[in-house]
Amino acid sequence: MNKLAQLEKISRMVKPLNPPVQAFEKSVRRTPFRVLISVLLSSRTKDPVTHKASEQLFSCADTPGKMAKLAEEKIAGLIFPVGFYKQKAKNVKKIAGILSNSDSEVVPQTYEELTALPGVGRKTANLVLALAFNKPAIAVDIHVFRISRRLAWAKGKKPEDVEMELKEAFPAKHWNRINQTLVGFGQTLCKPIKPMCHRCVLTDHCLYYKENVKSKRKQPATDRG
Repeated sequence: MNKLAQLEKISRMVKPLNPPVQAFEKSVRRTPFRVLISVLLSSRTKDPVTHKASEQLFSCADTPGKMAKLAEEKIAGLIFPVGFYKQKAKNVKKIAGILSNSDSEVVPQTYEELTALPGVGRKTANLVLALAFNKPAIAVDIHVFRISRRLAWAKGKKPEDVEMELKEAFPAKHWNRINQTLVGFGQTLCKPIKPMCHRCVLTDHCLYYKENVKSKRKQPATDRG
């Protein structure tokens, strides 16, 4: 079974489970600015927490100009308890200031411009390109990294290496599906600890299953005398 067929099977497994990532992405896809800020807040934070923080922040300020006028402490209070909320509040205010000082308050549409913004790294930039502008990109977070290696789609030991391997393995028109599909899979079934292998249809292709589940089942019982 090729990798694209495996991706399709994962998508079918995950869709009826309504993973948090689906609701999160639906909620942020209103404006590119909302996508950018919400994705920035999502780092090392569970999607439901990010969703609530994003809603609270945007209820007070929904444009770069309005958000730039908020005090850093106010932003921090609105986004708490997302991970590293104090540093994220600083970055949010800086980004809002940068965009509000531009002619049209437009969110950049290139990887280089996005990563030049405070706190925006490779994963965030790629996710913004995919969600806000529908540009082919693969955002490698902890779920994408873990599952890609479990299924032998990639061997890289760094997220950027895994990203490059995935780009070689999948046609560009499918890149934007990879993050949501694998994140949903990781949130519901293919968890980092105690994954639900008994509910997965891809165990024949999974290195984790072969090494941690199947191999143990084959071990002979210990003779206790």
